[in-house]
Amino acid sequence: MQKSILIFTVIILVCLSLSGCGEINADYTPKAPLFRDPVYDGASDPSIIYNRGEKNWWIFYTGRRANIANTSDTKWVHGSDMGICSSSDGGRTWVYRGIARGLEFEEGRNTFWAPEVVYGAGKYHMYVSYLTGIRASWIGDRDIIHYTSDNLMDWKFESIIALSSNAVIDACVYRVGDKWRMWYKDEANKSYTYAADSDDLYNWKVAGPVLTDFAHEAPNVFKWKGYYWIAIDTWKGIGIYRSCDGYKWTHCPNILVESGERDGDKGHGHHPDVLVQGDRAFIFYFAYPQPGSRSVLQVAELGFENDQITCDRNKVFQMKLKNPE
Repeated sequence: MQKSILIFTVIILVCLSLSGCGEINADYTPKAPLFRDPVYDGASDPSIIYNRGEKNWWIFYTGRRANIANTSDTKWVHGSDMGICSSSDGGRTWVYRGIARGLEFEEGRNTFWAPEVVYGAGKYHMYVSYLTGIRASWIGDRDIIHYTSDNLMDWKFESIIALSSNAVIDACVYRVGDKWRMWYKDEANKSYTYAADSDDLYNWKVAGPVLTDFAHEAPNVFKWKGYYWIAIDTWKGIGIYRSCDGYKWTHCPNILVESGERDGDKGHGHHPDVLVQGDRAFIFYFAYPQPGSRSVLQVAELGFENDQITCDRNKVFQMKLKNPE
């Protein structure tokens, strides 16, 4: 009898393995590119967040109009919407979901860049770089706009945030201690990273400059391996800074400097967002598949050696993102 049960169990396990049932032999290697925008082919500046309603993962991104005919000026970088893609298989594959609704708060065709989406105080909060209209050059005021949402698709305008100048972009929001802190690029102040603090995600007080080594953009803050980290776009790879308290920072070696070997992963990595999942961390970024304006989203796993972050963007890895709830 026991022998019959053992044989039956072995047969069931073999059948499950061969059929791919459950997670036996499941392949969770993320695609490369991770995502390509099917409308304008200019996905950039990713911000990943868990959708508590749909129970899946969403990425918001700048939908650059990269495939329009004339790219000799900056009109293709302006006039962008907030694109959305989602994944129901733990981040392995992503599907285009359209654009965020309700962002327009004044007339005309306007420009939205670099979304930062977080969940706090029972709502989703989006902080977006905004320019009125479409510009043929890098001119005009740039503000960070605050929106809220209950479902991640429909957004309510809250305010234009008063910060250190009228040329601010690339917000990142993360909790440090008992306060929320926003890091952003101030283009009127040598393109350094500045910070502002808030108790409630609505009202912000400028704290001043944070990273002043050299011009850069796209600060992204996360906590991992007992440290706070800032990842920035240096235009020569991703710069890394480490902190014990979230306020005083030490410069570490850059990552994503050398061109990758995966499909569409050429050149430096740009404008990162890091998602920590337990002991592991994944960096989402954009890259250019070939010379030109078209861009794609990619993901790589971070490493940690001698209190430094490392990243082999050519490494094959498994990724199944977990429900953070």
